Amino acid sequence: MSTTVLWFRRDLRLADNPALRVAVDHADQVVPLFVFDPHLWNAAGPARRAYLIRSLADLGDRIGALHYRCGTPADEVLAVARAAGADTVHVAADFGPYGSVRDAEVEQVLSEHGIALQRTGSPYAVAPGRITKQDFTAYQVFTPFSRAWAEHGWRDPVPAPRDVDWTTASGSTGLPKAPVPDDVRLPATGEAAARRQWRRFVDEHLSEYDTVRDRPDLDRTSHMSVHLKWGEIHPRTMLADIAASGAGKGQQTYRSELAWREFYADVLWWQPASARDYLRPAYARMAYDRPGKDFLAWTQGRTGFPIVDAGMRQLAAEGWMHNRLRMIVASFLVKDLHIEWQHGARHFMTHLVDGDLASNQHGWQWVAGSGTDAAPYFRVFNPVTQGVKFDPEGTYVRRYVEELRHVEGRQAHEPWDLPGGLPRGYAGRIVDHAEERTEALRRHGEI
Repeated sequence: MSTTVLWFRRDLRLADNPALRVAVDHADQVVPLFVFDPHLWNAAGPARRAYLIRSLADLGDRIGALHYRCGTPADEVLAVARAAGADTVHVAADFGPYGSVRDAEVEQVLSEHGIALQRTGSPYAVAPGRITKQDFTAYQVFTPFSRAWAEHGWRDPVPAPRDVDWTTASGSTGLPKAPVPDDVRLPATGEAAARRQWRRFVDEHLSEYDTVRDRPDLDRTSHMSVHLKWGEIHPRTMLADIAASGAGKGQQTYRSELAWREFYADVLWWQPASARDYLRPAYARMAYDRPGKDFLAWTQGRTGFPIVDAGMRQLAAEGWMHNRLRMIVASFLVKDLHIEWQHGARHFMTHLVDGDLASNQHGWQWVAGSGTDAAPYFRVFNPVTQGVKFDPEGTYVRRYVEELRHVEGRQAHEPWDLPGGLPRGYAGRIVDHAEERTEALRRHGEI
């Protein structure tokens, strides 16, 4: 009886899992493996670790057992494959800077023992690097990329295989401990939870997505980013459901959001150094301030600007933040506090349950002006006007800023104008936005 290994990473599901389908066709038995890589495990914050453990436990319950190993992937994958007597290890391709190098190392070590590493599928509808301009170079701007991406298309989802003969090898370490922090509320985990959340959104809110997606007070976004992060659902499954639901503006807008995710993955694949360095090197020469007490106030949601504080407190409480708020708080850090984007991106990656390297880093670079947009540095978000526009009644602010829960209506965005002054316990503004906007543009002018 032949045995193969399926190495799970960012594909914690059974449906629409091409690597699983190929593994089942390749051998009679499949060893389901997950390796806790210290490089990735140590970089994740408590909320993301806790979510991953819950998702793995859910997947393990569905298939009967998961084989766990902790250590360097090249060593651990080889050990499991040899113990199982497997001639092939199946994976979904990883296109990230670290994942690409890691997989090449694993492939080399396996090949030295006569074992193949077979890559099938990826976390994307269209794999990074596949969409190019006519001269075979990368797209630098989203709109033409998204058109080419849509014209390229993607395969239909594949159903989960039936009656998989899952088995285990010797030496499984079991799940490590990763308790949920006391003050964090995690979403439901696992493939079934992802499908329920997605179906609810499609049925109730997809058609209006184009008009409500920027309203954090209404909370009508899909909340699918965490499920995409861990591969509890595949984007082409979502694209198929979107196509089946109609061709309205809501469907078009949501498909565009999925295209942004794939665009950022493509940019990172072409330029892996942009995970840490400036996509536009000129911005590295700008004058920045060192993180200090103002940076700490930003991380704690105590800047004195309600919409900024609400976003940062949501991040701390849920490991997630509405996308409009991600842009607002990022703009505040880079252009009001003049702190380099990498500090904010690192804080996000530590605390976000859905922390995706490509989307996070390039979302930050877009706001910082050093990314893929044509001339975004002049876009300096005013935290008050942004709050009034996207949270007109102050509902979102009151939801997360306890000191302002008694403040009615839009006044929650300007509590310093209350007749009695700032509410007790709420911080005063740490900067003057108008002055810092002028300063940000001055610094930009220097480069």
